[in-house]
Amino acid sequence: MKKTLLFLLGLFGLAGCTGIPQGLDPVKDFDVNRYLGTWYEIARLDHSFERGLNNVTADYTLRSDGGIDVLNKGYDREKGAWKEAEGKAYFLGEKDVGRLKVSFFGPFYGGYNVIALDREEYSWSVVCGPDMKYFWILARQPQMDPAKLEELVAFAAGKGFDTDGLILVDHGTAADERE
Repeated sequence: MKKTLLFLLGLFGLAGCTGIPQGLDPVKDFDVNRYLGTWYEIARLDHSFERGLNNVTADYTLRSDGGIDVLNKGYDREKGAWKEAEGKAYFLGEKDVGRLKVSFFGPFYGGYNVIALDREEYSWSVVCGPDMKYFWILARQPQMDPAKLEELVAFAAGKGFDTDGLILVDHGTAADERE
């Protein structure tokens, strides 16, 4: 219960803030249909609502109202249990720009900004929240080519993110951690 409360408080801290950090731009020519599906979290900055989680994924599906259903899932090895958060996202402006607002409870939304994307394959994505504290590198596979990861980390450092604080997400293969 305490972890759930912390999770919700963490989301609340992000809520109501749908901006994008100064100097960053969301990707243009964004194709939501190609973005849908499962993404694996490769790296992130630390925050309370994902602290200690491994095998983190985000699943995106289209909603009938034009938005996106979001299912975030991660494994807490300390507790031996999965943790899930269901939410919804909507575009902030044009649907061909990777700038959305996402909510995991009530009317509170936080920014979800796609700031870099593999335009050809949609195999990786770089996402930030409303400020420089929220940052993720996502991929379609649980592991990423080390050279590509290094390139994306350098991109993030060049934009001012604290890449020294990046957590590399473990996608272990233990049976109890796969669902």
